[in-house]
Amino acid sequence: MEPVIALPRLLLPLLVVTLAACSQAVPAPVESARAAMAAPVPGKTVAPAAPKITVHRDAYCGCCHLWVDHLRTAGFDVEDRVEDAMSPVKDRLGILPQHASCHTAEVDGYVIEGHVPAADIRRLLREKPPIRGLVLPGMPVGSPGMEVEGVDAPAYTVLALNRDGSTTPYAEHSP
Repeated sequence: MEPVIALPRLLLPLLVVTLAACSQAVPAPVESARAAMAAPVPGKTVAPAAPKITVHRDAYCGCCHLWVDHLRTAGFDVEDRVEDAMSPVKDRLGILPQHASCHTAEVDGYVIEGHVPAADIRRLLREKPPIRGLVLPGMPVGSPGMEVEGVDAPAYTVLALNRDGSTTPYAEHSP
């Protein structure tokens, strides 16, 4: 039996390039090469782009930046907008006082009010229900950005904000 000669990893690509250069094949035009590089590889899935979310917040709120960090950690592409006044933003997006929290976000045509978990936002974007968005009124302890070490947080409910302004339960959370 003949011994198998193992080529170092760097020699194999060099050998392939050398053999390709010596072949009689006509090189493809640049456009074809670019198209081939951009074409998906059969059997491989391309990861979807990170969801883009615009967060409107007050500069002096101590928890909004923690929620922004939560979204970024969950893979969202966050545009963090510090606003001079939040009331005009909430009015424009139809957030009623009873649904209000400290920050308001917009993602893919939906409004997100308060410390809504990223998993609920991803579910919303996946299911695309015919609602205006999600709200988590107030600032519930234990919600993303409102965690307090050593405190047993109560359960909270994220609400679906319907087009008529009413709400229905969307997700229950027990931190």
